Amino acid sequence: MNTRRSALVVAPGRGTYGKGELGSIARLHAARFADLIANFDAQRRERGQTTLTELDGAERFSVATHMRGDVAAPLIYSATALDYLSIDRDRFDIVAVAGNSMGWYSALALGGAVSVEDGFRISNAMGLNSQTHGPGGQILLQVVDEDWRPVPGLRDRLIDLVANIAARPGHDLALSIDLAGMLVLAGNEEGLAALLADVPQTPGRDPLRLAGHGPFHTPLMFGSSEKAKAELPASLFGDPVIPMVDGRGHIWRRFSSDPAAIWDYSFGHQILAPYDFARSVQVAVKEFAPDVIILPGPGDTLGGAIAQSLIAIEWQGMAGKADFVARQASDPILLSMGRPEQRALVSR
Repeated sequence: MNTRRSALVVAPGRGTYGKGELGSIARLHAARFADLIANFDAQRRERGQTTLTELDGAERFSVATHMRGDVAAPLIYSATALDYLSIDRDRFDIVAVAGNSMGWYSALALGGAVSVEDGFRISNAMGLNSQTHGPGGQILLQVVDEDWRPVPGLRDRLIDLVANIAARPGHDLALSIDLAGMLVLAGNEEGLAALLADVPQTPGRDPLRLAGHGPFHTPLMFGSSEKAKAELPASLFGDPVIPMVDGRGHIWRRFSSDPAAIWDYSFGHQILAPYDFARSVQVAVKEFAPDVIILPGPGDTLGGAIAQSLIAIEWQGMAGKADFVARQASDPILLSMGRPEQRALVSR
């Protein structure tokens, strides 16, 4: 009798390797995955970059260094990939993978569309390429109340405001990432300034400018897309082994996915168009009905967005934060490897 639980694995994106995660790659993985870490270090060394081991082993966390794209991306990818390889496959049957924004590049390796080593190559290159863009950045806005229920009409008001600002000469503004309970909006400096001037009151936190982030998932990232396609060939890609759900909610399945099409999406649409993370999670749970969702490290900050994505479709009767918290206490549906007590339930 198969006693394994089915699992959806969701790879985190930018902003998840912080002060609390410094040293975690060495602490959790150096003994078991020394050869892989050495490969990652060699790739960095070949490009004249500080090695992963040196970055993770720094004496203290530096926002100026560790949050920079060319540093954050390989650190996050490595923590995610090594956590994924630590999942106990005798206890969990991984039925699908997804990712948030930069986490899509991790999902490519988790799903087997690229090797773990080439996944690092891609994430490392995209950390550099992500800095190739027009001026601008991202702003995070909350659209749910304290029980994680949508504030009536707020999302539509914000989307209408974005369209109005984007129609003004010299103003670029668009939806960047849909996180269910939060929207990430991106644009040039004129567009962002207009948004902050006109934005209606939102619940929870004030509008937050994301430090070190460019106007990701908008046409302002055209230079990043062009560099990616020039540097990272389609020959790196193959058929996925595990279904991958992308930022449109599209499922890339084994034996029915064109590797060249995955390459084109990853370095085209994925960079230049909005990333609907909420939809990717919702499609994955509806299609594959996992027993649990596993969130690899680093950190666990994506857990709220995953929960809010489930609440938005009232998955398994969860209609608010209180329902989710109760479910986590009795029979956890979300297992975050960034939390030691939950990591123990997942890793071997």
